[in-house]
Amino acid sequence: MKKLAVVAFGGNALLQAGQKGTIDDQEKNAYEASEHLLNLLKADYDVVITHGNGPQVGNILLSDQAGSQVYGLPIMPLDVCVAYSQGFIGYIIEQQLRNVLAANDLDTDIITIITQVLVNKDDPAFGVPTKPIGPYYSKEEADKLNKETGAIYQEDKKRGGWRKVVASPKPLVISNKKSIEQLARSGQIVIAVGGGGIPAFYVAPNKLQGIDAVIDKDLASALLAKQIGADKLFILTDVPKVCLNFNTPKETTIDRMTIADARKYLKEGQFTEGSMAPKIRAAVDFVENTGKDAIITKTTLLGVDDGGTRITMV
Repeated sequence: MKKLAVVAFGGNALLQAGQKGTIDDQEKNAYEASEHLLNLLKADYDVVITHGNGPQVGNILLSDQAGSQVYGLPIMPLDVCVAYSQGFIGYIIEQQLRNVLAANDLDTDIITIITQVLVNKDDPAFGVPTKPIGPYYSKEEADKLNKETGAIYQEDKKRGGWRKVVASPKPLVISNKKSIEQLARSGQIVIAVGGGGIPAFYVAPNKLQGIDAVIDKDLASALLAKQIGADKLFILTDVPKVCLNFNTPKETTIDRMTIADARKYLKEGQFTEGSMAPKIRAAVDFVENTGKDAIITKTTLLGVDDGGTRITMV
């Protein structure tokens, strides 16, 4: 049986800092990211791709608000905006990955699955918004937007700038996980759990309903990887390796760390919430529950020997 990998692309795999987010930008970025997936395919992995949507879903919300103000269009709830992002990001990744495969004389089906993820409506996260979405703003811009819309903004001190934050409940159950696994293990590339999944809860027995939130993509990816029996979890970000004392004169990279090391660094506050901290927690969760390794790295190092930071049980 081939090995199965879950590969979690960050939202910046399609929309990078400083870019306007045109379709040309996002298609180019998706093509380049897809090229690096070849390393895993050539290493005989079946692959499930997940992806972030932080920049994109923030932009969808801004467009929605503008449409309401100018044309009186109804504003869609956040769960619907997540569904929007799953559709268009999945389409871009699927198309550009197909182009990469064709350029390398490879032929396989690529399937995007719009994925709901069950959450608890009483999750305490709804009272403490922490998940950053959308663009970065200056302190003055964030204060102005807060007064105008009531939205909450938090500073990312290590990366610079302020971003809107929303509730990020814990993912509990991935919808269609059996189908995702069956498709992937039959050799098809599956794109699922986009943006962490569309958050939903049971408003009554046997009656699902969306809820205003964004689920952390890395935590949902780790949950999916556990539930489909993945052999490895790759969490892709914009740095080659996890760093201690990030963006300071004492910055050092980590080649390998145990889950005990990871917990120690989290407790020390080494990793920023809304950035590296959720990735570390997701990796720890996967490794602790499966005994298999997780790797955090840059897209360009995907599948490269000694690329990234490896998180292990011991």
